[in-house]
Amino acid sequence: MIQCNYERMEDKIKTFSRFGDTGKGGITRFSLSEEALAARKEFVKRMEAIGASIVTDDMANIYATITGTEDLPAIVSGSHMDSVRQGGNYDGILGVLTAMEMAETIVKEKIPHRHPITVIVWTNEEGARFEPAMMSSGVICGKFDKETMLASQAKDIPGYTFGDALGNSGFKGTEENRLDPSKTKALVELHIEQGPV
Repeated sequence: MIQCNYERMEDKIKTFSRFGDTGKGGITRFSLSEEALAARKEFVKRMEAIGASIVTDDMANIYATITGTEDLPAIVSGSHMDSVRQGGNYDGILGVLTAMEMAETIVKEKIPHRHPITVIVWTNEEGARFEPAMMSSGVICGKFDKETMLASQAKDIPGYTFGDALGNSGFKGTEENRLDPSKTKALVELHIEQGPV
């Protein structure tokens, strides 16, 4: 039976828990903050190391894809990296880390797969810095107006908008890179709601 690697997964959990570690249990990693950008860079580095291609869309959602053997819709898995203040170490990011480990296992074990596998990182799901929650996924789904979301002001820096943070992040891509339902077979998100304990 093929299994993911416990030591690799433990390393992912420990490494990513350092980005925004409060020193009091839990993490504070607001969307597009210095801590969140560091976590995103680590994600990109690790996914590129297994041969994934990386693109970002106009809302800074990240898509890391390993190709399949056939031209089929992608199977997508992931979650978000941003947190609430003093949030849980596993809340949101566990879905990213398990998707990363799944993709790494497929590559390392040379597991044949017909569909492309995409690991996704959503931007500003918690809404702790820029309201509302589920902002970027909401824009992608047509729930929120993009221009209104870009004008959302940060709670920690008066006058600083999500659009400003997006432009400064280095992760702003193009609308053409958005998740496309017609090119997606399935989306699985492992998620846990968790506080700092």
